[in-house]
Amino acid sequence: MSVLKLGTDNFEQEVLKNNNKVLVDFYADWCGPCKMMSPVIDEIAETKTDVKVGKVNVDDNQELAVKYNVMSIPTIIVFENGIPKKTFIGVTDKNEILEQLN
Repeated sequence: MSVLKLGTDNFEQEVLKNNNKVLVDFYADWCGPCKMMSPVIDEIAETKTDVKVGKVNVDDNQELAVKYNVMSIPTIIVFENGIPKKTFIGVTDKNEILEQLN
């Protein structure tokens, strides 16, 4: 499954109203660590077909970043049934993220 581009227009429908796990990557185009995590997020999206994976550009969607207390990027939040269950801040090992998705 490909990575969804998330924003204020579709966040509620794609994440909050989803009854499954959703991984959301809060990032910015200029962020070096975000660029390091991007291939990891893409790989998770391709291999974990039972999990929806999306990205939120914090520069374009500041209100979402504020709502979920994103103070540094990348911040990855795993939502389950629309509720944030686990937050990863900074560059994170892929296996740590996968553990939370299983």
